[in-house]
Amino acid sequence: MEGAAASLQLQCMAPIPNRWVMMNNNNNCATTSPNMLRMKMMRQRRRRSQRSSVVKCSGSGSGSGGGIGGGIGDFIGGDLVKLDLGRWLSDVEEHKALAIYSPHEGGYEGRYLNRLIYQGYYFLDLSARGLGDPETTLINIHPVCPAHVGKQPIARWYFPPEVDYRLSLLPPNAKGLVVWIIEAKVLSKSELQFLALLPTLRPNVRVIAECGNWRKFMWKPLKEVAALTGNQDAA
Repeated sequence: MEGAAASLQLQCMAPIPNRWVMMNNNNNCATTSPNMLRMKMMRQRRRRSQRSSVVKCSGSGSGSGGGIGGGIGDFIGGDLVKLDLGRWLSDVEEHKALAIYSPHEGGYEGRYLNRLIYQGYYFLDLSARGLGDPETTLINIHPVCPAHVGKQPIARWYFPPEVDYRLSLLPPNAKGLVVWIIEAKVLSKSELQFLALLPTLRPNVRVIAECGNWRKFMWKPLKEVAALTGNQDAA
């Protein structure tokens, strides 16, 4: 045994060309090339730089200089920091039709949508692209032409009004129906004016239209966006 240990020690001490001699945990010899050592050192250096780097997300710094720095809203959600959910509910009940502007990254509007669900509202989600004439689609019987793919005769199917059909299916304990329009920025002014007047035609309906994006979640009356307030004041 002593002879084997001495020979192993001599082998470890023997020079090995173009190799590095390393001792592992079991005190045995291990050889590796300089390229492998270099790659290992680069990985360790990369891990240290990743641990030491600090990502600053918020654009409004807390210091007096107004520099860029992370805020509490970057960690628990900006919609949770702003205590405006009560004002959101009161504005929905007061104006009945709102135009909202959410951040580009999305996600904030879900907090306000859930508050309306807690109040007992049911939702009709529609996209402004492909909606057609909002008045015809929402409160009138409207035709729809299915795709014929060039092989079938052109047909026309008639569908019931989207809003009236959903209102007829609401349970007795429902507070109302919220028509949530996404991509409403593509609608014309006359179409936005109809959406602003829809709660007047259907009292149990509330309208939320996504009219654009902003750095923070904000909203305003849809009548103001559709330029209906000025006409009413003049009248």
